[in-house]
Amino acid sequence: MARDFYEALGVPRTADQAEIQRAFRRLARHLHPDVNKDPGAEERFKEVSEAYDVLSDPDQRKRYDAFGEDFRRVSPDADPDAQRRSRAYAGAGARPGGGGVRFTDFGDDVDLDDLLGGIFGGRGRGRGGWGPIPGSDHETEMEVTVDEAFHGAKRSLTITGPDGPRTIDVNIPAGVVDGQRIRLRGQGGSGTGGGDSGDLYIIARIAPDRRYRLVGRDLYLTLPLAPWEAALGTEVDVETPAGKLTVTVPAGTSSGRRLRLAEQGLPNRRGKRGDLFAEAQITVPEKLTTEERRLFQQLASISSFDPRSSR
Repeated sequence: MARDFYEALGVPRTADQAEIQRAFRRLARHLHPDVNKDPGAEERFKEVSEAYDVLSDPDQRKRYDAFGEDFRRVSPDADPDAQRRSRAYAGAGARPGGGGVRFTDFGDDVDLDDLLGGIFGGRGRGRGGWGPIPGSDHETEMEVTVDEAFHGAKRSLTITGPDGPRTIDVNIPAGVVDGQRIRLRGQGGSGTGGGDSGDLYIIARIAPDRRYRLVGRDLYLTLPLAPWEAALGTEVDVETPAGKLTVTVPAGTSSGRRLRLAEQGLPNRRGKRGDLFAEAQITVPEKLTTEERRLFQQLASISSFDPRSSR
């Protein structure tokens, strides 16, 4: 008994056309006879190709769902809908889809005809083999500073492949966030049989910074304040990736208070840019002059403020 087509592709029976196509692309790239030399790879490739050929055609899939593996032998006049109404289709070789194979999703930009040499276009297997095969996609990580993430930058990256090391230029877009992938077309593995090269994906990793903390697109910095500045209020200039900005400190500010500068964080090409938060940190002198000590003692004697009482 032939394997159920859904099981062959490793998808559930409820899979939509996009899921079926993605599953086939992954399997085809792994099992293609010009790539995989295992003895059983070609038979498995034919199996998933047949499954895809049927399930990617809405009419054939409808008949297969109704009649199972006999769908080709059933009269063309037979009504699949009537068949489903007369009995719940659960047999005829059908078993729940599953599969256990996991492959990297290389995206929908792979040309299926290039991958398979047009074998579904009526041309069949050519004399030269299975046709052009695109190269594999690769990925690597790159450490990016907060300033580079804020402004964007140009970097050079040396990668080592089968033909030895090569250096490529990378444009880091302004507003890149930690974990974001930057795609470099045609910089991945080389194709065979005239196939296009794969793509290279750069995964941005934001480097730690002694001045700033980055959360998403929001920037955080520490704002040291003297006790009298926090108590009376003031204006303080701070250095940011955008340059010098002025933070207004309200009277009565305590340590830990966040003072927001709207839309002074990382830019966003698709929406609102991030904010900048200055976190107040009250700092006292390590050594007091005689006059400073006298004034602090005077304040202590006349003030009724108790920082430990509930407010």
